Amino acid sequence: MLYIENKSLDPHFNLALEEYVIRHLDLGQNVFMLWQNEPSVIIGRNQNTIEEINAKYIKENQINVVRRLSGGGAVYHDSGNLNFTFIMQDQKDEVNNFRKFTDPVIKVLQSLGIPAEFSGRNDITIEGKKFSGNAQYACNNRLLHHGTILYNSDLSVVQNALNVRIDKIESKGIKSVRSRVTNVAPYLKKPLSIDAFKDILVQSILETNDVSTMTYQLTEQDLEKIQEIMEKRYLTWEWNYGESPAFDMQKIRKYEGGLLDLRVQADNGKITGLRIFGDFFGKYEVSELEQSLTHIQYTEEAVRNLLESVELQKYMHNITVEDFIDCLFY
Repeated sequence: MLYIENKSLDPHFNLALEEYVIRHLDLGQNVFMLWQNEPSVIIGRNQNTIEEINAKYIKENQINVVRRLSGGGAVYHDSGNLNFTFIMQDQKDEVNNFRKFTDPVIKVLQSLGIPAEFSGRNDITIEGKKFSGNAQYACNNRLLHHGTILYNSDLSVVQNALNVRIDKIESKGIKSVRSRVTNVAPYLKKPLSIDAFKDILVQSILETNDVSTMTYQLTEQDLEKIQEIMEKRYLTWEWNYGESPAFDMQKIRKYEGGLLDLRVQADNGKITGLRIFGDFFGKYEVSELEQSLTHIQYTEEAVRNLLESVELQKYMHNITVEDFIDCLFY
């Protein structure tokens, strides 16, 4: 496994770097990266940005808003949050296997005396409080897994920057963002800077004390291509916000696979427009599913027949056909 050192705090660059590595940089080995962002809200691939953020607070506090390639929910990053990324060769069968990639992180934390454990679909917790969320993206028969580690982040901003959906809070029996998240640093037996923690984590993942021998340095050509991706995608309003049109109907339900939020326009008994949002995970773009469902009859039978023909799990892991039907019609 190779380590790519990334000292950038720009979320646009950092997400473009991930995309560049998984799509274009074939080093013949698996890749590990650690990185941090300046204050930012990172939006899940399938989410409606406008509904996920506190726009007034975001503007007043000059917080970046950037959409990522992977699914899952919106998260807040600052320099007290450490992000880790695994990019694996020939790992298509590991999609949605979150334990494989969180276990090495948990091992390091436990070695420092922190009672970290895997929880739910994709989280790592301490005493029931979340400090790490994880997501994945598959491309070119390769897999990108990335996760957060709230180390000494400003948790008050987490609550203010994000809009927490009431239905999501109630379904998990929780009362606020602040009550269910925590930082790692307070649980350490001895104070440890985030940079010192990074060194320990990298050495453990790479299984070496001499990280320099396993480090890939980005070239000028690499940086030029990353800049191009950043400008074409991550710096654009179209990607980060996109259109948020009015819909005739909105249906929201919480299922085992995550939150499902459907916006539907119908005319003359047919679906004339459909947008799908949520914090679910999936291998393929939901825009393909939206197109397939548009212009068919707005009936349970027609929708069910279509869903059963397209392998719904590829778009929404652990969201079943019955879940989708329930959300859309009941």
